[in-house]
Amino acid sequence: MKQSIVKDLTTEEVRDRILEEQENYRKMRMSHVVSPVENPLKIRATRRLVARLKTELKKRESNG
Repeated sequence: MKQSIVKDLTTEEVRDRILEEQENYRKMRMSHVVSPVENPLKIRATRRLVARLKTELKKRESNG
């Protein structure tokens, strides 16, 4: 998900998406520990997406 798409989401959608992606990330990590994931770069992409969403949420909260 690109930054321009993240900016278009409402604050509530960003919060929901963070929870959704964090759960996704946890599941991917656990399945990767048990048996290697087909594409391990998806783990990195998901982690970065969560960080991108959290950054956008912090920015919105600090601006009021």
